[in-house]
Amino acid sequence: MFRKLILFNSVFAMVVSGLIFGQSVQSNAIRYEVDKSHTNIGFSVRHMLLAKVYGEFKDFSIDLNWDNQDPTNSSVEVRIDVASINTDNQKRDDHLRGPDFFDAENYPEILFKSEKIEKTDDGYVAHGKLTMRDVTRDVTLPFNVIGSIKQKNGKLRVGIEAGMTVSRMEYNISWDKMLDTGGLVAGEEAEIDIQAEFISSQAI
Repeated sequence: MFRKLILFNSVFAMVVSGLIFGQSVQSNAIRYEVDKSHTNIGFSVRHMLLAKVYGEFKDFSIDLNWDNQDPTNSSVEVRIDVASINTDNQKRDDHLRGPDFFDAENYPEILFKSEKIEKTDDGYVAHGKLTMRDVTRDVTLPFNVIGSIKQKNGKLRVGIEAGMTVSRMEYNISWDKMLDTGGLVAGEEAEIDIQAEFISSQAI
């Protein structure tokens, strides 16, 4: 009877732990390493109400725990080095790193951390928190699994693409120089586009 009680308490503790941390106790998630040579974290912003300016962040890390059987048990954390911003124009990049925009010296990192992965009719959505310039807001990041390939070493390579629109004003990136005819020189909204490949840390 005493041994049964210990077993019951152990199982109960595991279930409670899973509920507290928002993860299934039956999760088969394993860690995946980002292949940075085949991954791009890009963005675009409208300039003078005309053309879009495209850029990317060169330095970042992505901590992905992926459940290939049930992706809703997965989680992801993305950390971006703000100073690595690149729009192929040195003067503009220096301005973006400065206090008018990202203020990389005081806020060197952009952070996204998922709290829940949801299956949708079109793919998946990562619900989580996005932090820029010390401002944290709830966001939804839609993404799709493009496909997966098992490599010769047994490890699985997975392709994922994601995208969302972010209002920079909501994160105190509020440089608001106006055109003589009205409208912002730099658009308020930034379109985020992520193309990424990940490799499982173990053979599957």
